[in-house]
Amino acid sequence: MISLDLAFVIQFVNFLVLLLVLNIFLYKPIRKIMADRKAQIDGAKERAAAVDKDVQEKMALYEARLREIKAKANAERETLRSGALQEEAAVIEKARKEAADSLSSIKNRVAQEAAAAKQLLAEQARALSLEISEKVLGRSL
Repeated sequence: MISLDLAFVIQFVNFLVLLLVLNIFLYKPIRKIMADRKAQIDGAKERAAAVDKDVQEKMALYEARLREIKAKANAERETLRSGALQEEAAVIEKARKEAADSLSSIKNRVAQEAAAAKQLLAEQARALSLEISEKVLGRSL
């Protein structure tokens, strides 16, 4: 059987005093340090979430601007390309026209030279036929 004498009461009071002293000097400071650490961790998590959100917003803005710049570049490239194609067509058409004019000029010159050569050959043929006829007949015509 358990006896409840004065030693038990002293031990119980000693336990309560120890509990009170440990609570004041050990448990409360440890709980405060743990609460501070939790607050720091929560604050760091909130700052990290804010930074992550800021990064996501900036990334979305960057991507939107990049798409916009690419669209402008593509439009400008297409404008320059169509202008270059028009200029190329104009240059080709001018070259064709110059080539056609030059070819027409050359054809006219060749036709004139051919006509002149034909006329000269016709005259020479007459003169030659006249000379041959004179030699064959032995008299002048």
